Amino acid sequence: MKKGVSFLVTVALMALASSLASASDPSPLQDTFFPGNISNPVGSAVTPVNVAQIAGLNTLGISAVRIDYAPYGQNPPHTHPRATEILTVLEGTLLVGFVTSNPENRLFTKVLNKDDVFVFPIGLIHFQFNIGHTNAVAIAGLSSQNPGVITIANAVFGSDHAVDPDFLARAFQLEKNVVEYLQSRFWYDNN
Repeated sequence: MKKGVSFLVTVALMALASSLASASDPSPLQDTFFPGNISNPVGSAVTPVNVAQIAGLNTLGISAVRIDYAPYGQNPPHTHPRATEILTVLEGTLLVGFVTSNPENRLFTKVLNKDDVFVFPIGLIHFQFNIGHTNAVAIAGLSSQNPGVITIANAVFGSDHAVDPDFLARAFQLEKNVVEYLQSRFWYDNN
């Protein structure tokens, strides 16, 4: 009987000791989620963590980005064709917003401070603007391992093969020379 009790006590102590021990791999984000260079024409940098950086995200339906903003920097109007985005402000103050689809094209905006959260619905054009005098940082989760990003100005005016300026002039109700000027500009990609 003593032998049985001794065995049970030993097993119980081993179980207790093993429940207190833990081991894990280093976070895969520790080498990936670093501040970006915000000294650029738009004053922001987006550092993505998606299936392109971590293959293990494939089929998990999730990715993340860190966005660093200079004072008055912006993440220009863009859309994610395959993901809803939820953004949390870690530092600073951001004016954020999105525009609903046709025919309303209604603008929703909000000023976010540290720890505030905002959701950008899938496929809608949205933006963030640092309205503070200091740097700002936000982190966002996206509902796809490959959300895609289309920066509106870059896509329309900076496409690899230029869209016909006559077409764009009529579509945007601008003079053709204004469209040609916009197409001649260097469109910075902060992603």
